[in-house]
Amino acid sequence: MARDKKREFLDWTYWGKPVPGVGDPAARLLVVGLAPAAHGANRTGRMFTGDSSGDWLYAALHRYGFASRAQSVARDDGLTLDDCYITAAARCAPPGNKPSRVELERCRPYLAADVRLLPQVRVVLTLGRIAHDSWLKAAGWWTTLEPRDRPQFAHGAVTTLPDGVAVVASYHPSRQNTNTGKLTRAMWHQVFEQVRRLLATGRRTPP
Repeated sequence: MARDKKREFLDWTYWGKPVPGVGDPAARLLVVGLAPAAHGANRTGRMFTGDSSGDWLYAALHRYGFASRAQSVARDDGLTLDDCYITAAARCAPPGNKPSRVELERCRPYLAADVRLLPQVRVVLTLGRIAHDSWLKAAGWWTTLEPRDRPQFAHGAVTTLPDGVAVVASYHPSRQNTNTGKLTRAMWHQVFEQVRRLLATGRRTPP
């Protein structure tokens, strides 16, 4: 996909490699997405950068005080994240934007490493069911909790885990959801308002 470019990006040198997580190492908010988009993060080298899903995400992060800019267009555009870290269940752009079970399993150690390296996370925002389940597995809750006790995926659902971390589930801001009205801007903003309320109950300590 890094070789077969879209016409509008013919002058770009695509990143075309696994895309690392990005953000504040002292973050209290962890955002977990699905995978790099073929002509988004796979092109730019930064999570949720250069596509419509990223436009939705960074606009909300800026609106609610987590990002220095409302749009992310390139990994060197000067945008910074404050109190927020973004990662994904899969690190490479999957065919058809649908990572296989094998791909997810191979990428899970990197998601688990992000979890270990972010000890101050108090809220996890999962974007879509695959990201939701992948984070539960990477963080160890999938096997620790009985199936009936695992946080269930439903848009806007909030679950507080035994360690105090809150999991907020949301539909992914993909065109499939935003263009059809399954995810509206009001629904999206309500999720971030919930995140802010949850974070307001805790203090942030220096890294």
